[in-house]
Amino acid sequence: MTMKKEKEEIEKESPEEEKLYVSLRADSWGNFAGQEKVKESLKTAISAAQARKESIDHILLYGPPGLGKTTLAYIIAREMGVNIRVTSGPAIERSGDLAAILSNLEPLDVLFIDEIHRLPKIVEETLYPAMEDYKLDIVVGKGPSARTLNLELPRFTVIGATTRIGLLSAPLRDRFGVVHHLTFYSPEELSGMVKNAAKKLNTQIDSASALEISRRSRGTARIALKLLKRVRDFVQVHGNGEVTKRMVEQALEMLEVDPLGLNEADRRYLSALIKKFDGGPVGVETLSSSISEDLGTVEEVIEPYLLQIGFIKRTSRGREATVLACNHLAIKTAKVLSQPPLV
Repeated sequence: MTMKKEKEEIEKESPEEEKLYVSLRADSWGNFAGQEKVKESLKTAISAAQARKESIDHILLYGPPGLGKTTLAYIIAREMGVNIRVTSGPAIERSGDLAAILSNLEPLDVLFIDEIHRLPKIVEETLYPAMEDYKLDIVVGKGPSARTLNLELPRFTVIGATTRIGLLSAPLRDRFGVVHHLTFYSPEELSGMVKNAAKKLNTQIDSASALEISRRSRGTARIALKLLKRVRDFVQVHGNGEVTKRMVEQALEMLEVDPLGLNEADRRYLSALIKKFDGGPVGVETLSSSISEDLGTVEEVIEPYLLQIGFIKRTSRGREATVLACNHLAIKTAKVLSQPPLV
């Protein structure tokens, strides 16, 4: 098997792999590393709600993808001892869909809505009285014979998750009593997650190997778990089943994930910016066309991490590469290297 085919085989995700990823999620506060302030706030809110025997306030979790918003929703429901109903903004197309979900909730249940910023406007307006007054107004029929039915709902909790809180309307955002921003994890926090996941996979891994995977995970829990699975596959084929730092380096080198977590698309983006456009500034449309990538992919997938680690700058004139990016790729460009280093 060629290296390219082997890489494609290891990167390929199956439905079984997706189920396995879900099974690796933390199922308790003790297994959920990082986000300490968020956890403490949620624990306090849960304890207070349980003492009053009430539902917890509606909760909004926002931040980059892969940081554990869905996992937190499951932990909250588990700690409250209630059921959780999971859906997403795009899946609720009509008010009737929302009514069907809400009318089947039990007292104190949790309704988790992923990508809540993508709720249709008419569904969002139907959700307002449900969240605020626990009532649901349903219009039956059309024209002069139409009438409104008022349904009483049990007290429940909406947990909304979004990666783009700016797209959430102010009336909906204001109806959440608890709002938390999830931040990127440190390598040390991710290392604990990797070790816990390795136990569930019956895979032996030492601290150095777990930390090496964590350093290349872009501060994101989902990426750390996916890299762990890929490393496990590599070790199963090329090693003796025990994950070592050397095996981690070999596996991630084959997957083209470098020590900073940059992948092939990131390096192609930076290389084009520095070599073709002398470090910029250059418009993002021109840059995305030069590397044959969709504009949305560039803005939402590639650039956020490069901005986070200080490899690029967004200016009014376009994108610019920094000295850090030049040094990392070992590309000598006079214009970029003449910039003052970042403090």
